[in-house]
Amino acid sequence: MKNKNKIHFFLLIALLLSFHVSPAQLTAPGASGMTTTEYRAFPETDNIFIFCVESEGIQNGELNVHTTLQGTKTFLWEKYNSASVDFEFYHSESLDGLESSIKSLSDGGYRVTINQGETAEVFRAWIFNSWISATAEISDSNCESFRLTGDFNTSEMIYYDPESNEEIEIFRDLKVEWKDKEATVASVIDPQIFSPPTANTEYNFRIYDRFGCAASATVLYESIVTKAKFSLDPMQGEAPLTVNFRNESENGSPNMYVWFFYKNLDDLKKEGEKTQQAIDSIDFVAYDDSPVWTFEKSGSYKVKLVSKKESEFSVCVDTAYMDDFITIDTSFIAAPNVFTPNGDGVNDLFVVKFWSMKNLKISIYNRWGKRIHFWESSDVRGFGNTYTATVWDGRLGGRYASPGVYYYVAEGKGRDDKNRRARGFFHLFRDKE
Repeated sequence: MKNKNKIHFFLLIALLLSFHVSPAQLTAPGASGMTTTEYRAFPETDNIFIFCVESEGIQNGELNVHTTLQGTKTFLWEKYNSASVDFEFYHSESLDGLESSIKSLSDGGYRVTINQGETAEVFRAWIFNSWISATAEISDSNCESFRLTGDFNTSEMIYYDPESNEEIEIFRDLKVEWKDKEATVASVIDPQIFSPPTANTEYNFRIYDRFGCAASATVLYESIVTKAKFSLDPMQGEAPLTVNFRNESENGSPNMYVWFFYKNLDDLKKEGEKTQQAIDSIDFVAYDDSPVWTFEKSGSYKVKLVSKKESEFSVCVDTAYMDDFITIDTSFIAAPNVFTPNGDGVNDLFVVKFWSMKNLKISIYNRWGKRIHFWESSDVRGFGNTYTATVWDGRLGGRYASPGVYYYVAEGKGRDDKNRRARGFFHLFRDKE
């Protein structure tokens, strides 16, 4: 019994020694991607090699087989024929080397058999020359939006189950993207773009799959829209206030800008309190590109700019509004409570400050109520934040007035058409001569 067991053991060892474990491999130099078959009937799994090509008809497929078998051997290459449901002769060569290659391969399944005496090695793989083409265009362009329209075509990638001859399509996992330079705009094939740009813009449409195959197309959007925009300076000051408006609109047509100057806010409120009807809030309209306007009355004002873009089939309009009011200071009068006309060059004059006045009269009285000096102006024009005027130099009939307490009365009409009045005492100081 022991001898029989020994015989079985040696037979098993001999059988294992005669079996050739091959490290040979089938590769596809230059392939862009790879996946594996999902046969439903055939029990084995093969590699699928994808070669990305620029267009239909290009055949870049290549297979290379490597073996460790020494000496002369035959490399038999065959290609699968779905009509005969079999692998048919493609190429054969006998070599002493360890490798064999076939190039410029069309789509299909390939099998290589390496024969050397009683030893045979068999490998299979599928080759696909994958191409994608793309086009892009602009459609439905109007003042609010436009549509980017992409289209594409791809090569067919279908392999067969060697046992059942069943067709199986390879999943590409196609994805698309639209870009404006480096910024991604959309990841759908036909996106609608709202708030169109005011500049002509190139959009790039790209479609790609999981194997690295891709195609792209570029389309130019020719802008038909405008964006109204302006700045102004100054925003605040006393009347009369001259304001410079700078038109900074984008893509507007020449001579198609309209400026709307609103009435004073307080005046609009008063008009609104008197009626239930809609009131006209516009004071006047200007058609200059960058107007200069002087506000004569104090108050709060707003301005809007309408920009138009005229194209072959449309006129697009955009409006820019001010966030804040232009503030014209309320008329006001201020006088000092002391001055020292002693000839030292410091505070020698009685100077009155006023804001936004049309005209002004100032009378100065002594302690007994006698008017000793009178000053007036009927064309007050201010510079900067306030306007100052030298009303009295402290002299009466060429001689310095006596030190003491004096009284002033200032009366006038502001540029808000309101009567303004200010009065008060002031001291005249001077060192004794």
